[in-house]
Amino acid sequence: MKFARSLAFGAAALGTLAGSTFSASAAEALNIYTTREPGLIKPVLDEFTKETGIQVNTIFINNGLEERIRTEGENSPADVILTVDIGRLQAAKDYGVTQPVKSEALEKVIPAAYRDPEGHWFGIALRARVVYASKERVKRDKISYEELADPKWKGKVCIRSGQHLYNISLIAAAIAHMGEAKAEEWLKGVKANLAKKPSGGDREQAKDILAGVCDIGIGNTYYVSLMRNGKDEEQKKWGEAINVILPTFQGGGTHVNVSGLALAKHAPNKANALKFMEFMVSNDSQRIHAEANSEYPVKAGIAVHPTIASFGELKADNVSIAEVAKLRKKASELVDKVGFDQ
Repeated sequence: MKFARSLAFGAAALGTLAGSTFSASAAEALNIYTTREPGLIKPVLDEFTKETGIQVNTIFINNGLEERIRTEGENSPADVILTVDIGRLQAAKDYGVTQPVKSEALEKVIPAAYRDPEGHWFGIALRARVVYASKERVKRDKISYEELADPKWKGKVCIRSGQHLYNISLIAAAIAHMGEAKAEEWLKGVKANLAKKPSGGDREQAKDILAGVCDIGIGNTYYVSLMRNGKDEEQKKWGEAINVILPTFQGGGTHVNVSGLALAKHAPNKANALKFMEFMVSNDSQRIHAEANSEYPVKAGIAVHPTIASFGELKADNVSIAEVAKLRKKASELVDKVGFDQ
């Protein structure tokens, strides 16, 4: 069985991006399947190995991670699934490739709103879906998500595809607050205000604001920090052209999503996997997430990145991530129903 797992992991890593040399000793190994770019997670993996002596093997799978593990079945070498967005975490659970975890260390640190009620996934860092606003043309510091459908923004809004997982989660949160019928009207209103067909990524929305294509855009907080503090001079201009407004739902707060992890169903190195999962909510790990990835720490008392802090105090929405996960299918259907991406 161990030989079969080894072959499976070796084949999986072939032609993809593996984060480290494979360890021959299972007692010292941990295999992570991840959708996160290797450069973003390397600092925290290096720190884990430094503290525990456990060698981490990673395989980067941008699409089809859940299908890959399900196909591998009992021979899957995956110990931990590390990914972003509640959609991918919930998909792993729905595909039957995770197993529940009961951990006092995880439950003590991670608020119930950011973990699966049955223990199949845990949010370890937060990102907020916010408004990028032109410094030149938008002279305000508050806006609600509901206002994005106000005709005063007609022809002034930019956004990536409505079917992108980040927007699906936002629309699911809107359904939770408004109900499906009102959320549909709201989404129609947002569509009517678009300056152009939804396209690009979150960074491109800032680029279009700088170019005068639109006045406001929708994006995640960490992209602004990465643009402003990165080495790409062009992207620095995009990031500096915008202010970040933390929008809220009426009766709620700012929509947040998670980076998270889960224990793989057939984890061959389960003890090491649990050590890693608990390490991810340690002070050291949470600081790395804040400093290197510009995400909000899920652990109370850990300072956020200075750029993220400059956006103001985050008052996270009161709709749980698990509730958002339940409404994602309806949100996706709503995007198609109103022809949002057309």
